[in-house]
Amino acid sequence: MQALKQSLKYILLIISFFFVITSCDRFNKLLKSSDYELKLKRAEEYYKKENYIKAEQLYSELIPIFKGSEKAEEIYYYFSYCNFYMGDYLLAQYHFKNFTRQFPVSKHTEECFFMNAYCYYISSPYYSLDQTDTKNAVKEFQAFADEYPESSRIDTCNKMIDKLRYKLEHKDYDQIKQYFDLADYFNDYKAVITSSKNFIKEFPDSRYVEEIHYLIIDSYYLMAIKSVPSKKVERLDGAIENYLKFVDLYPKSEYLGRAENVYSSCLKEKEDILKKQKNGF
Repeated sequence: MQALKQSLKYILLIISFFFVITSCDRFNKLLKSSDYELKLKRAEEYYKKENYIKAEQLYSELIPIFKGSEKAEEIYYYFSYCNFYMGDYLLAQYHFKNFTRQFPVSKHTEECFFMNAYCYYISSPYYSLDQTDTKNAVKEFQAFADEYPESSRIDTCNKMIDKLRYKLEHKDYDQIKQYFDLADYFNDYKAVITSSKNFIKEFPDSRYVEEIHYLIIDSYYLMAIKSVPSKKVERLDGAIENYLKFVDLYPKSEYLGRAENVYSSCLKEKEDILKKQKNGF
């Protein structure tokens, strides 16, 4: 019985191998053929069977052949999707974008415009990595929304933009925290203050904005303490000004106690400096 099973497995293996060889041979003959209508028909069949590798090879050859014809649009449309389904999102993005340029009034133009952005979305990496694709995705989705404000894809588009922007927000927040942690060592609180102010402008509704406001106060104070006498008062005033703004914005903040301590230290430090100046020191 065991010997019979082994024999059957061996026969099936031979049949499968023969089928693959025959199939490859038929496809190679098709590639060499000059019957372009047949190639188009087979490309459509391969596409429907989700054999995107073979479909892409055929569509790639047919694009210049049918250029300018009524079939060119559909060929390029399916060719673009072949690249997408094969996982080559960079190339798919290029072709979806190019489709919108070549066929601006096609029934597929809106879809390809969206897919161009979606390819960037899929390529967007973990938030701590380089976010070039994330920024490109946001830009392209926003361009899509401007071009097709009544599209049924707008809700999906907005949800994806929110996810992408959170990645950018998270990365910038982590970077500010890193700047703050290293600022004492490098004596560079200006980087914390500048990046924090940019963060608030870019992400005014962020969950991190409250903490970022507090970091600005603390950074001005710590920068003042390490400053030469001529710059101390100006930087203490920066901390005081931002504290007053912070209290107005977040009267019940979890950072309020710490902010008040910094504020009190700033007032005392400033008072001491002004006294010394008054007494000629």
